[in-house]
Amino acid sequence: MDPNPTSQPILSYVLTRLPPALSFKRPQKATSEFDVEQPPPPPEDPTSDDLKGLDLEERMPGLKDPVLLAAMSKAVADVAQNRSVLGGLGPRPDHEAIDKARARVAEIDACLSPQLEDIVLSSPQAGDADGQQSQNEQAQKEKERKEAAEKELLGLRALIQLDEMHEAYEVLLKDAEERLDKIYYTAMGHAEPSEKESNEADAEHEEEEVNEEVIGLLEKGKMLDRVDLSDRGLKRLPDAFGKLSGLVYLNLSGNQLETLPDAIGTLDSLEELRLANNILTSLPDSIGLMMNLRILDVSGNKLKSLPDSICHCRSLVDLDASYNQLAYLPTNIGFEFVNLQKLRVHLNKLRSLPTSVGEMTSLRLLDAHFNELHGLPSSIGKLQNLEALNLSSNFSDLQELPITFGDLINLKELDLSNNQIHSLPDTFGRLENLEKLNLDQNPLSEPPADIIKQGVGSVKEYMSRRWLQFLIEEEEREKMAEEATAQQGPQQLSWMTRSVSSVGKLAGTVAEYLSPRANRPNRDSFLDQQF
Repeated sequence: MDPNPTSQPILSYVLTRLPPALSFKRPQKATSEFDVEQPPPPPEDPTSDDLKGLDLEERMPGLKDPVLLAAMSKAVADVAQNRSVLGGLGPRPDHEAIDKARARVAEIDACLSPQLEDIVLSSPQAGDADGQQSQNEQAQKEKERKEAAEKELLGLRALIQLDEMHEAYEVLLKDAEERLDKIYYTAMGHAEPSEKESNEADAEHEEEEVNEEVIGLLEKGKMLDRVDLSDRGLKRLPDAFGKLSGLVYLNLSGNQLETLPDAIGTLDSLEELRLANNILTSLPDSIGLMMNLRILDVSGNKLKSLPDSICHCRSLVDLDASYNQLAYLPTNIGFEFVNLQKLRVHLNKLRSLPTSVGEMTSLRLLDAHFNELHGLPSSIGKLQNLEALNLSSNFSDLQELPITFGDLINLKELDLSNNQIHSLPDTFGRLENLEKLNLDQNPLSEPPADIIKQGVGSVKEYMSRRWLQFLIEEEEREKMAEEATAQQGPQQLSWMTRSVSSVGKLAGTVAEYLSPRANRPNRDSFLDQQF
């Protein structure tokens, strides 16, 4: 959801209706709904249905003032310019790639000096007979090592710099849109209060914001283990709330909280925390101190990222971060969330899932629909306890599935609708436990449309035959390669045996690959609910 809803239609409107003297060429990537990562095409007709019949002076009478009109045009120009620059930068690198680049830069910087010292120590001393030649060789080795390090660092730093440029121009764009908002409110006669007035009003009502019910709870202290303050209109949670150390359950959903105090991390007995439908823009790093937290619901907020420290909540079994503005998940989230069984991240702006998601081996439900996923990491196949997967409505971004997708042998429900997938992977035939399948609104050629219409059973049968044929062909190729090797010698066809050996090991026997998994992990009772 756009943080500045009023600026978008006004921007589009003013761009099409400014007088010629104040107008300017609209950048190709300026649109009425801004999205940094995937801007939609501009409208072809500036007098589209939503603008026809509208008069600029009737819609915005304040723009009769030439000074205000000039200010409006300048603000629109700033917004359009920043959008154009962002579009020219191309897609923003994903968070995992940036994390790896920074880690590699630090590793190179840390290792370069010891490596140069080793070169010096391993060289003969100057007093030796070959001292001069050794010094020259040493200098050459040092030069080559420095050049190799600098060459690698050049690419890594360029990637990091590109991400920093995206960040900087996104901030500039946000500032320009906020200025446009203020001008709009002024033009419509609904001026926003100044920052000073807002701060004074906040200070004046600070005590009122601390609900009397909250004060009463704080007086009870450690005696409480369950607190439900949902839908109370709370705007602030006092630091003293961290003293309720006996809390096991805390529900703060449906309030107006913008931030949480760091002291909330001291609630180390807390097992269930519900923060849905507030206006949180971030979570405190101290949330990572909640080692006993099992259920966390932060859906329906304005979170753009989750703190890396959340990975320390190793007891989590249910995480709901849907309906936010998440652009990425923490890179190492999967390495720590080995107990997580339900992960909901739908209706965000995720362009990728981190590779570490494959380490969430207890995961049973993954809902990532309505994002901007460009694909799945190959490690997704390690989620062999996964039973329900929703990847629908990633639209033109999601075009293929990894071959490891067939390793999800316990999958029962799969929704791939509203994407651009052209073909299911051959390994899809291994999903023998699949009961519900939605492939609507995909340009699929494999399996054919007539097979899809017959239902999930026919799709499984069709893809199973393809998988079986694939295994047979690979076994035949391996056999031919072995026979050729025996006749012509190992050296001449070593490349052939290498190319098929990995496939042969993967293939094994047909019965092994088509056999269902016998054992299922134990489930927590509270998780036995419909997906």
